[in-house]
Amino acid sequence: MTISVRKVAAAAALSAALTASLAGCGGSGTKDAGREARLGTPAASAPAASAPGAAAASPSSSPGAPGAPLAGAPGKAPTLAPGPNGLTPVFERAKQQTDKTVALTFDADMTSDQGPRAAGGERFDNPQLISTLRTLKVPSTVFMTGRWAEEYPDQAKAIGTDANFEIANHSYSHHAFKSPCYGLPALDGAAARADVDRAFAAFRKAGAVNTVPYFRFPGGCYDDPALRALSTAKVTAVQWDVVSGDAFASDPDAVAEQVLAGVKPGSVVVMHCTRSAAPVTEEAIQKIVPELRKRGYRFVKVSELIGT
Repeated sequence: MTISVRKVAAAAALSAALTASLAGCGGSGTKDAGREARLGTPAASAPAASAPGAAAASPSSSPGAPGAPLAGAPGKAPTLAPGPNGLTPVFERAKQQTDKTVALTFDADMTSDQGPRAAGGERFDNPQLISTLRTLKVPSTVFMTGRWAEEYPDQAKAIGTDANFEIANHSYSHHAFKSPCYGLPALDGAAARADVDRAFAAFRKAGAVNTVPYFRFPGGCYDDPALRALSTAKVTAVQWDVVSGDAFASDPDAVAEQVLAGVKPGSVVVMHCTRSAAPVTEEAIQKIVPELRKRGYRFVKVSELIGT
């Protein structure tokens, strides 16, 4: 695909203008001294018991047996070591930046108060996108809100039992963990910690199994108090280094070209799995995937990037 400078510039402008409209989810994010918590060294794989709702597991455990992992509990996946003073660590891009790997991530957004809009016919899911990712055999990480899992439990279970995907936590309510954050209602420390647990519980109730101890802040907004509030959750916060610009975009070519212009070895790309808010994402994926493969890139889940 030939990169059009005009389209890339237009996509960048569109991304900047529309990021705030999507309450900042998938924007550039905001942070302060919390940047110091960003580390590039994976810790040992986190045992299931170290994550919210997880039970201790042994190699011989079978589902339903004593000591077996609970469905929907974050499983054994690489995490980063805590940051200074035990702050939740933050991951943005693989430390190993010579291997041509890239992680496509998709935010399945739904706020706690959008039930009436869903009841009125607005679609916050995108089953065609998930189908295309399966067809193209693209391993992916879906950052899901608990409210989304409640609205679409069958889809949450299907995604969370498919080896092609892993489900990470995007909060329950999609409220802000730092204020201001694109106009999102804010949660205090205790409420923020409970919101994370509630999302994992929603995944478990839906029957999702392939869940990982990763968390994406709504709007990408965080600071030291937010990182401190989540420190007992034993999760790694996952940001991104490539903004797709798919939020409310109408031109899939512009979205594809923005991604292609930004991807580097070890990149994390943020996109969306919500038809109403990101209607051209699936079309863009059909252009992005073959072009990146042509350039020698291999698609991986976030867990593989963190583990390198």
